[in-house]
Amino acid sequence: MKKVIISEKPSVAKNIADALKIKGKKDGYYEGDGYIITWAFGHLLQLYDAKDYVAKMARWNMDNFPFIPEQFKYKVKSDPKNRDKEDFGAKNQLKIIHSLIRRDDVDGIISACDYDREGQLIGDSIIYNSRTGKQVYRLLLNEWTPAEVLKGLGSLRPNSELRPLQDAGVSRQWADWVIGINLTSAATLKYQKGSGKALNIGRVLLPTLKIIYDRDMEIERFVPETYFKLTALFKTERNEQYEGTYQAGGEEKFKDQSELEAVRTSLVGHTGMIADKKVEKKRELPPYLFNLSNLQGYITSKYKGWTSDKVLKVAQSLYEKKYITYPRTASSVLEESLAGKAAKVLDILKENLPYKNEVVFTKSRRVFDSSRVESHSAIMPTYLIPKSLTSDEAIVYNAIKNRFIMQFMPAAEYEETRITTSVPGAGLKGEFVSKGRIELVEGWKKVEKIDSKETVLPNVQLNDQVQIADTDLSSHVTKPPKHHTERTLLRVMETCGKGHEEEDSEEMMEAILAGYSIGTPATRAETIKKLKDIGYIEAQNKNLVTTSLGRRLVETFPVRELFDLEFTGRLEKTLSDIEKRKVKKEDFLEMIFGFTSESVERIKSGDSVILQEVTRTRKTAEVLGKCPECGTGSIIEGQKGFGCSNWKSGCKFVVWKNDKFLATFKKKPTATMVKSLLKNGSANVKGLKSKKGSKFDAILRYEKDVEKGYYSWKMEFDNKPKQPRKAK
Repeated sequence: MKKVIISEKPSVAKNIADALKIKGKKDGYYEGDGYIITWAFGHLLQLYDAKDYVAKMARWNMDNFPFIPEQFKYKVKSDPKNRDKEDFGAKNQLKIIHSLIRRDDVDGIISACDYDREGQLIGDSIIYNSRTGKQVYRLLLNEWTPAEVLKGLGSLRPNSELRPLQDAGVSRQWADWVIGINLTSAATLKYQKGSGKALNIGRVLLPTLKIIYDRDMEIERFVPETYFKLTALFKTERNEQYEGTYQAGGEEKFKDQSELEAVRTSLVGHTGMIADKKVEKKRELPPYLFNLSNLQGYITSKYKGWTSDKVLKVAQSLYEKKYITYPRTASSVLEESLAGKAAKVLDILKENLPYKNEVVFTKSRRVFDSSRVESHSAIMPTYLIPKSLTSDEAIVYNAIKNRFIMQFMPAAEYEETRITTSVPGAGLKGEFVSKGRIELVEGWKKVEKIDSKETVLPNVQLNDQVQIADTDLSSHVTKPPKHHTERTLLRVMETCGKGHEEEDSEEMMEAILAGYSIGTPATRAETIKKLKDIGYIEAQNKNLVTTSLGRRLVETFPVRELFDLEFTGRLEKTLSDIEKRKVKKEDFLEMIFGFTSESVERIKSGDSVILQEVTRTRKTAEVLGKCPECGTGSIIEGQKGFGCSNWKSGCKFVVWKNDKFLATFKKKPTATMVKSLLKNGSANVKGLKSKKGSKFDAILRYEKDVEKGYYSWKMEFDNKPKQPRKAK
């Protein structure tokens, strides 16, 4: 008898097949060695739309809300281009999976979807909608390397043990559907004029918007204040110089300029004395291993053009290629049971490092601590070393690899010196303070060549006399808080603002374990992207700011709980508690349904204000050029491609937007490119990407093969030497 393994994606199915050395690929599955391995494409099923339950819900009418189904039902997911149609690929694959499950030679099913709420939901929705009575097992892996796949297949768990995870996934899905459908519909009907768009309301969207709004308001309300500082330049007996800043009562910023002017005058004719000198050796440990939010924050702040959504997609690709462990984790430490595996990975990674003798494996509690792991361990490399990576993959992989190696390097050490200089004869209330720092041991900073800023102070002793060589009284202005970036926003979302000041603080790790958060590691990037897409926030360089629509929504929408971080954090913690069997799914959903019904009534009875006015304008298609095929039609841009206006008469000329040739070079045709092709016969295209990820420019032509009767691309390179520019 055989077992059907269902993975979340085709690439993962191939990883499993490779581990089992199964080569027999068929239509929608692999088969061999007692296993049939098939796959989903993420969610193959989705919840019914409201109109699927009741026909009247097809038209939005305030009297129809609140709407909460008595029983939630599933259907094949919709075609992304036409929500009224089933997605053909999903429908076909679902049919294949169900036929495999029902085969007479199959006695068991193994769900190999990702080990998280969504993965559990994807697998269970497919399996239990097949109405099979066969035994269902769960394959729980943190990476897809051959060794882990084989080990996992040898230690399967009954899927029934994962019921709490399924309950949490279903609770999240149903709650978001009920809140989203009801409050988005009610808000749109109440606060929007015109149709064609919606005022999106969501459990995770609104508190995230409020975080950005609050920071924007802080900046707008900020009133700058002027303050003053006094510094003095001291000279030792050996003519060495150092600078000190005047402090009184522990404060070095003074609002009263005249107070510092009096101090400055008092210094004239006096000498200084070393009143105190403290030298401390300090150790600086590396930052913790990455969880997803910290990885996203690190990459988006360091590299231009990156978003948290892009980081997740690249990390997911590395995970599916078996190069890193599960990326959608909230943990910054590893399970203690992973110590042996980590040691083997470290031995492989350090082999060619010039400082490999400094990389020594130790099972420290700072790296290995099961009590601080929430579902999944921190992200780390696997034992498989990539042979080739795209430039984007290299950025993310190297960040993860380097952070892992750092954990097993010596601590960075430095010497910190604090010198206090008094001026005994001047009658001052305060003293001048100087700080110095010298690196002693580079340690883990060697991995990424992190520069340590050094300030060298002269070697003075207690009671040494020093001359006052110069003074400087400077004015400064207080600066407003900085706008949120994706990095700082993710940090607040991760803990609902609890313990987020320091990314690697113990307080932050405890807050994550407590379960209070806005969304999950997997959904936060999607939330930020959606806020941009629907026009509630916008990116200004790396800063995130609210739009006028976003501000009006925050200031007007009456369901204030959805803007409250504490309320949202409690909802997310409750979902986490459902996973831990501390809360029942039914109790959570009853609360959500009650909250939604009450919120709809609040919207209905509130003041009517227009937040958004939607007007539809019909676009006139721009003519890009004359059709090279029929000679009489015009080439215009359509939804799927750039085609001939004579298509109804049979002209088939088109440049498809999803052209496979261009896609291999990570490019899509643009109107500008098509214009050039029609006018000049060629187009100069920049930023094409090779398979290895390197960028290059080329001249492209789109020409007809007379014998075969179809158009194809030709690529040329401009090898002419560049002429030197003439001096003006």
